[in-house]
Amino acid sequence: MPVRLKPVEDQVIVITGASSGIGLATARMAGRRGARLVLAARDENALREVEADIRRDGGRAVFVVADVADEDAMNELAGTALREFGGFDTWVNNAGTSIYGKAEDTSMEDQRQLFETNYWGTVIGSRIAAARFRRHGGALVNVGSVLGDRAVPLQATYCATKHAVKGFTNALRMELEAEGAPVSVTLIKPAAVDTQLEEHAKTLMGSEPLNPPPVYAPEVVAEAILHAAEHSVRELTVGSGGKLASLSEALAPRLTDKLMRSAAIGWQRSGGPLRRRTDNLYGPTGRDGRERAGRHSVVRERSYYTTAAMHPMAAAALVAGAAALGALMIGGGRRLRHRDLGYD
Repeated sequence: MPVRLKPVEDQVIVITGASSGIGLATARMAGRRGARLVLAARDENALREVEADIRRDGGRAVFVVADVADEDAMNELAGTALREFGGFDTWVNNAGTSIYGKAEDTSMEDQRQLFETNYWGTVIGSRIAAARFRRHGGALVNVGSVLGDRAVPLQATYCATKHAVKGFTNALRMELEAEGAPVSVTLIKPAAVDTQLEEHAKTLMGSEPLNPPPVYAPEVVAEAILHAAEHSVRELTVGSGGKLASLSEALAPRLTDKLMRSAAIGWQRSGGPLRRRTDNLYGPTGRDGRERAGRHSVVRERSYYTTAAMHPMAAAALVAGAAALGALMIGGGRRLRHRDLGYD
């Protein structure tokens, strides 16, 4: 059965991790475009504010306080979408957090908990979404990371969870395609993004974490997610910096290891003195409600690479047009020179 996806304005979209960062940016963007929204996170106060903001702007949204690692809570999330809107058309697995520190310093308890959120939360949501989409069709969008292609030091467990998300998503896609199920399965792979990830993450480094540049605005990722809600696409890397990291892993892994050793460790420790903080590894911090963290001096508001990846035909036409214009200009210049020299 072919995959047929609706325009965003005609969709019901479920978004996990919707109380901050990428999830919040996606919810607000989708709300402005007319989508009906079912939002999930652990921070009830932040969700209530997000729902109110979307409704104040003329959108329609409901929320469910839920931990993505709780299968009963995720089934309730799907049930809410059914009760309120009659179902859902896109399911976005976005919730996630991180741990900064050496792999050997990270307790097994903390590593398992990170997998509960980043990996098992994605698996649970994907299974629930796929069960409905087999009958009704739709788009499953899993937010991974370029660190699912290329690991970095000091985030070993986070990288492991994102490698696992990538493997699971790719395998699930093939299984659904083999069944002929009308389901689009997309993996979104952001580079570093100006969200509260560093602020929310647990750190064992003795300093505030800071992800290395280039850093992109969360709205750039939101645009990619909503593109995947409307278009059946295998994966989208957000940011040319992220694409470069993935390519470096494929083409020159040992050289990339050396570059990471020399630069990534120091940069991730460069966020300043460690502040009094709580992390969201085991529960909400109560500091959600913001799309951006404001930790980075330079944030890229767009990615021309990602725009081209989302619209490859338009990008190819633009390149071809530019090449033709260049050839015309070069040819015209030659003719003018020929006339000047009395050849024409």
